[in-house]
Amino acid sequence: METVQICYYSGYIRNWRALCQTLGLPEDLSRQKREARILQAGYAAWGMELMDHLYGTFVFALWDEGRQKLFCARDQVGQKHLFYAVAGGELLVSGDLNEIAEDPRFEKKLNPRMLQRYLFYGYPIGEETFYEGAYKLLPGHWLEWNGKTVTLHRYWKPEFEPDESKTLEDWTKELRAVLGEILAEEGEDPEMQGKESFLSGGVDSSYLLALSDAAAANTIGYEEPGFDESQQAQETAALLGKPCHVKVIGPKEYFARIPWVMDHMGQPLGDASAVAFSLGCQAVAGRAKAVYSGEGADEFFGGYNAHRNPIPEGKPYLTCSHVMSEEVVRSLLKDYDETLPTAGYILPQWEAVAGREELDQKLTMDISLWLEGDIYLNTDRTSTAAGVELHTPLSDLRLFNVARRIPARWKLRDGQNKYVFRSAAAGSLPEAIAFRKKVGFAVPIRKWMADARYNGPVREVLFGEASQKFFDQAALTDTWTRYLAGEDFLWSRLYTVYAFLLWYGLRFR
Repeated sequence: METVQICYYSGYIRNWRALCQTLGLPEDLSRQKREARILQAGYAAWGMELMDHLYGTFVFALWDEGRQKLFCARDQVGQKHLFYAVAGGELLVSGDLNEIAEDPRFEKKLNPRMLQRYLFYGYPIGEETFYEGAYKLLPGHWLEWNGKTVTLHRYWKPEFEPDESKTLEDWTKELRAVLGEILAEEGEDPEMQGKESFLSGGVDSSYLLALSDAAAANTIGYEEPGFDESQQAQETAALLGKPCHVKVIGPKEYFARIPWVMDHMGQPLGDASAVAFSLGCQAVAGRAKAVYSGEGADEFFGGYNAHRNPIPEGKPYLTCSHVMSEEVVRSLLKDYDETLPTAGYILPQWEAVAGREELDQKLTMDISLWLEGDIYLNTDRTSTAAGVELHTPLSDLRLFNVARRIPARWKLRDGQNKYVFRSAAAGSLPEAIAFRKKVGFAVPIRKWMADARYNGPVREVLFGEASQKFFDQAALTDTWTRYLAGEDFLWSRLYTVYAFLLWYGLRFR
């Protein structure tokens, strides 16, 4: 183990106790020392098969002195991020892309290909980043650096293999058993007691609160009806005997927070929920070191409406987030590259799942692209920046290993998404909560951004100097005018452009 140096590590190892017993390590070490020893001893025992033994979330870089090579890895579904670039003959590695971009050895230059893809999808999809020469290590991958070249290896990918031999009751029992194991491990670390939990009106966070050791629940509220789930969350928390903290977010606080979020995100993100999530993390950080959140279940079990909606014939599934059509991107972007595949960017992944059940195709695409590129980018970067550690037990690989075997007919059933997951949750929650219609983490920004009391700073950025460099002003003005006139569905296009311009102004000033 002395020949293995940990150069970078971020995450937490949920099954640490079992690994200590397997590897012959003392269990009474501090968490920091314990996880370092697990990585070193695990690498000595299993090499890069180490990742197959870790449950939790992780990114790391290990220097193998004997082989004179650096090995970097990212967890299977990508809950944590890892970025890298070769500069000055060295490999720069960090979970924070800003650190690489500001390194004096790195030449900071905008990647225009990513801007075009970002406008289409609404998030920085794939391996490239907004900086030329800087890359994201994709989920389920590890890389090797020998001092001259980077070699990439894929060690895991989401594969669905339905098992038709089991009943719905069989699956609900297995889900409950696996979740019980995962949450039991969460409660074992003496340094991580007193965790709290995020709670919406939905089944995922409600079930997680019911099973976990969370000392309290946390929810976000708005004054606008149709967006506020805080009352439902408070009722669920009371039913489960947990106090519930409510963070009410108004438009002034929300808009004031957006620059902070874009600055800490590392890349622009058109997901407006990231701002609300960051404010929620900030509120929790004043009380607890760590907080539970329910990410993962929607992508494992089919939780979105897009998972039920039919795919247009002859078209690929464009993941859960698809902000603009090719035609709209072409009209807005001044330097649109006709040779750059935008919708077609995901065709290799789509063709790889051809012939499988349609839901399994969609879930594979969302886990591979949307979950890590949008959801985990949001939750990882905002929680880290706010100083609170995010625990996502419903993203545990063991839960996916159950989900991957459950036939689609038990996931989408009787007009319900995630039917089998809801059925499992009904063992711990009233059916009215377990089968409550999904609202989603909606933000009233579609209303706020049209309000002249709040949208002045947005308008200044949308039509400022940087905007004139990248966007057709007539097309952007038309979109803004139509939005203010009542076409509120256009908010997402405008916010996606605004988020990029805000980020660009912060990082390239």
